[in-house]
Amino acid sequence: MKRLMVLLIWSSALQAQVTITEEMFHGRHAWVLSNGLMRVSVLSGGGHIAEIRLISGDPKKNVNPMRVPHYQTIDPQTFDPARHAATYGDQPHKWLSAGYMGHMLCFPLYGPPSDDEVKAGLGSHGEAPVVEWRKTKTEVNADGATLWYGAELTKTQYRVERAIHLARGAQTVRVEEWIENLTRYDRPYNLMEHATFGPPFVEPGKTVLDASATRGLAGVDASGTGSIKSGSSVAWPQGTGTDGKPVDLRRFQPKPHSGAYYVMRMDPARTEQFFTLYHPDYRVLIGYVFPSEGNPWMADWQENRRASFIPWNGEVVARGIEFGTSPFDEGLRKSVERGSLFDTPAYRWIGAGQKVKTEFTVFLAEIPDGFTGAKDVRIRNGIPKITAR
Repeated sequence: MKRLMVLLIWSSALQAQVTITEEMFHGRHAWVLSNGLMRVSVLSGGGHIAEIRLISGDPKKNVNPMRVPHYQTIDPQTFDPARHAATYGDQPHKWLSAGYMGHMLCFPLYGPPSDDEVKAGLGSHGEAPVVEWRKTKTEVNADGATLWYGAELTKTQYRVERAIHLARGAQTVRVEEWIENLTRYDRPYNLMEHATFGPPFVEPGKTVLDASATRGLAGVDASGTGSIKSGSSVAWPQGTGTDGKPVDLRRFQPKPHSGAYYVMRMDPARTEQFFTLYHPDYRVLIGYVFPSEGNPWMADWQENRRASFIPWNGEVVARGIEFGTSPFDEGLRKSVERGSLFDTPAYRWIGAGQKVKTEFTVFLAEIPDGFTGAKDVRIRNGIPKITAR
């Protein structure tokens, strides 16, 4: 069985300088971790992980897979809803759409807020991705570099924290994350890690997904612009197109001016789950590995210049892979009312004053010509081992 392993250039990489610096990334304040092999940029506005790329002189290898909205570089802290009403409209998505790049945390809800939550000042995907995150500590030592940062969610009474560790001589990033309930009562929540990838790494008809997924369900398409049959069943990696014919869900759907959204139950027989993405014209694979506990769901959201998707007005190409507690981006209230899907809960509970931890690993691997995807990924001694198809 053919196996690939994340490339470790021990002789030079172990001698490379490991750093954490403060820089501007596409007009936004960022903390940048580097170890000579890869670079990771983390935004203070929203806490987003905006860049994860190899350091190389080869443009086929050093591409940043994460979505960077080049047409907008607005910081959530300086966003003026009135000034941007013409572009974003008066909807709860406006704050989020104004500022997010790459990987964001959807918390404590996933999807749109309820009408009452809108009146109370909450937007789509919760409070965590639209507030200022602050650095609490940094450490650079023989093992690598670690950034600790977090945010106070004053409207929803939570605290979120992260530790991002870039090891010396490695092409992996380990992220530890904590949420703390600051109230004196138990309550439900949604938590989804929303990793959004964009051009040039993401291209309709080309970018390929692999994942430890099983069965799933396509979202209801009320707009009529979907590329997958509304509400159809999914048997990964096969779905059903709008014409009723089978479609390969691994590849970004090629239908112009369309979108897609389907959810998948991750393999319950595994203790850790994975997904990977690659573009055949580039030489890099990006992947995530995360524990099965607390992360039973994965969603694949595809946006291909769909004019009906407000507020982006047909400008955006993106593929978002979202994993965590909930199947559909329907908001906390509706996920609680749904209760479960495929006998699996659609939300989680957090106790009064409780602090809950989760974690995930992001890795990059150089891939050879003719690479056709990842059949499996496992973490062994901290290193992702990839079984090729």
